[in-house]
Parts: sequence; structure tokens; C-alpha cells
Amino acid sequence: MSRVLLIEDHQTVREGLQLALTRQGHTVDAVATGEQGLARLRTDTADVVVLDLMLPGMDGFEVCRRIRSSGDLPIIMLTARNDDMDVVAGLEAGADDYVVKPVQARVLEARIRAVLRRTGGEPRQSGTDPAVERHGDLTIDRAALVVSKTGVPVSLAPTELRLLLELSGTPGRVLSRQQLLEAVWEHGYLGDSRLVDACVQRLRAKIEDDTAAPVYVQTVRGFGYRFGPL
Repeated sequence: MSRVLLIEDHQTVREGLQLALTRQGHTVDAVATGEQGLARLRTDTADVVVLDLMLPGMDGFEVCRRIRSSGDLPIIMLTARNDDMDVVAGLEAGADDYVVKPVQARVLEARIRAVLRRTGGEPRQSGTDPAVERHGDLTIDRAALVVSKTGVPVSLAPTELRLLLELSGTPGRVLSRQQLLEAVWEHGYLGDSRLVDACVQRLRAKIEDDTAAPVYVQTVRGFGYRFGPL
């Protein structure tokens, strides 16, 4: 049974989502403000945070940044509209996924299950790859789900880790944004490339020496991404 922290100021939406997610088997702790959510995380544990962006007081962007700065807890943000600037800002702040309001409970529940699989599920491995791989200064232990650079552990959020595992499983192969969206986020429809691009940006900031000239996560213009060094 997963533990969900829901941070949503609109009472009707909050109570409706809490009821729907509880019926799906989740334990839901629902609060109305970002300050309450951060306080709750200091005293209680959660498996995933569902976070409204438009909150009174401390907004969801700042809450997302504070949660991400202190750990790798998965975050799904709720946005009132499919606004490019809001979505990109939320993803850059560290969110793993997003759902546009009005929220359909079944869609949110599917996204929660997907992000929890990325957190606790086993990564896919190619048949002949060793569990521990070395790519330049980067070491990837697929069995232990540990990544290090020059011997120093790198802290990756679950989605960042799954993206790295997916790309590094076939070095040199170009994967489209849609292929990565389906493999990492489990979005089976024609999806939103912003999820992929924002996660690549965050991953590069953690594993590359120079994000302007990436060695490991390389862009192939017009196609997608591939893993190096080649």
C-alpha cells in the first residue's frame, strides 16, 4: 500500500482526490498549503507527493524545489492549465510528471502507479550486460541502482535514474523522445516531449562536466537522445 501526500488548496478537489485514491488502495494524507506539506514530510514518510502548483503562500514551484533539494521523493504536479511556462518551470523545479486540471482520478492514479514502479521496480537490462557498467568516469550499478562519478555517488531522482538506465542500456543507439516517454514514463499515447527534455536537463546537471557539451546524454537533433561516450 503506497503513501501519498496530496498538497491541494481547493477543498472540493482535495477531498475528491483523497477519496478516489483511497478507494484505489493508497493511504492519502491531504493538506491545503505548501507549508503544511513540508511540515508533514518532516514528521511522516510518503512514497509520492501530488502537488498543486497554484497554492496560497508558498507556491508549488518553491515546494517542489525544497522537496527535491532534500531527497529523491517522486513528485507529480497538478497544473490548472496546459500552460507551457508553468509546465516547464515545474519540471525544471524537479517534478517527475504532471497532470492537467480538471484531474481525472483514474489518470492521476495511473501516473502514481507508474512513478512508484520507477521508484521500486527493477530496471530493464539487456541480456548480456554486466550489472556494473563503467562509461568513462561514470559507473552504473544496475543491481544496486547506484550511480557514481569518479567514485562519488550521484543522487538521482527515480525518473532521472530510469532515464539514465534506459539510455545507457544501448550505448550509441538513438532513442526518440516518444520511445523514452513510453519506456520511462509509461505514457503510451503521443506524449509530451517536455517531460523528457526537462529530465535530460536535470540529469545532465548531475552527471556532465559541461552541460553545454554533454558527453553522456547527447542530443541528436531531429531524432532524440543517445548515450555516450562514443
